[in-house]
Amino acid sequence: MTDDPRHAHRPEGFPGQEQDQPGDIDQTAPEPDHGEDSYVGCGRLDGRRALITGGDSGIGRAVAIAFAREGADVAIAHLPEEQDDADETIALIAAAGRTGLSLPGDVRDEDFAAGIVDRTVDALGGLDILVLNAGYQKDRDSLATLPTDGFDRVMRTNLYGLVFTARAAVPHLRPGSSIIVTASIQAFHPSPSLIDYAMTKAAQVAFVRALAEELGPDGVRVNAVAPGPIWTPLIPATGWDADRLASFGQDTPLGRAGQPAELAGAYVYLASDAASYVSGAVLPVTGGKPL
Repeated sequence: MTDDPRHAHRPEGFPGQEQDQPGDIDQTAPEPDHGEDSYVGCGRLDGRRALITGGDSGIGRAVAIAFAREGADVAIAHLPEEQDDADETIALIAAAGRTGLSLPGDVRDEDFAAGIVDRTVDALGGLDILVLNAGYQKDRDSLATLPTDGFDRVMRTNLYGLVFTARAAVPHLRPGSSIIVTASIQAFHPSPSLIDYAMTKAAQVAFVRALAEELGPDGVRVNAVAPGPIWTPLIPATGWDADRLASFGQDTPLGRAGQPAELAGAYVYLASDAASYVSGAVLPVTGGKPL
């Protein structure tokens, strides 16, 4: 019997809590489900080499676990202050019998964001899958009070870093390779309090569609996943009050927020041969909210 998707994970909202960016798993209550105890692979990515930005926690960790259990070696880029979470993710990759590589640094720095590609290729012997997942968001009171330094951080993390890494990766990609971007429902239904974040997510969709046209003739596919409300450490670090957290995800047709583990299969599909005719697509994982 199939599980009721309304109750497959926590149906209620979340308790009030605060964190500093970028957020830590052990300070997130309840801890997100990344698929540590549930994801079972079946060899769909055997022998492939993946690089995931923002791979220490949240969606990135869920994807790293799934890729490793599907047979891929996985490098994860993450902020230095996220090393504890990254070490746990690397241990989960190793437990799946695959090679894991931790790459601490900040994708806002061009040298780091580009350099992680060569470091991945050197350590893993090549690059077949690039997941551009690193992201930053912060609650905004209004456009009038949007701080320039905060705006710059969102743009440089979500757009500049993405371009720096993708640009460095393209020469290494061969026919059958795949780029996957973590976009957002915010690209299509922007919230005023996330105006700068939503702007970057809309730009990411344009990036995916343009790059898919450019790289298609080379046999390289480019797609995006558009998550809805997903419970990750980024959420309590966004700056929302207790009421917002208590209702987080409750406005979806399924009536709850999603867990990172519920996105992993979308990334595996897009990276695998099952999606050999899928490029330029935006795959929604939104609890039923339409794009």
